[in-house]
Amino acid sequence: MSLDNIKPLPAIPAKRYFTIGEVSELCGVKAYVLRYWEQEFTQLKPMKRRGNRRYYQHHEVLLIRRIRDLLYEQGFTISGARNQLTDTAGSQAHAPVAARGRGLAAERIARPLKLGPPERLL
Repeated sequence: MSLDNIKPLPAIPAKRYFTIGEVSELCGVKAYVLRYWEQEFTQLKPMKRRGNRRYYQHHEVLLIRRIRDLLYEQGFTISGARNQLTDTAGSQAHAPVAARGRGLAAERIARPLKLGPPERLL
């Protein structure tokens, strides 16, 4: 795909769940492609409800945009994109807490908790 054909993607609304049609519009990818990517990328697992309807969460929409970028804009094959996502996830797991972008809450969890002397039970 040439850079001339790539339109900027719309902002992702602040919703909890998105239908496959909404994700298709938000990510610039047809619904059948999303269904195919579910088979190819194990990280992509939308929740399925009544009648096998798919509901995607915000993090899955971001993942789909990442996959789209790898395949359509950076020119990776599906296998290469899968490896790239796996490598990125693996390096994130070994990165320091602050580098992962989780902020102070994660740092507080990572630090040992200082407790006072135990209370006596009567």
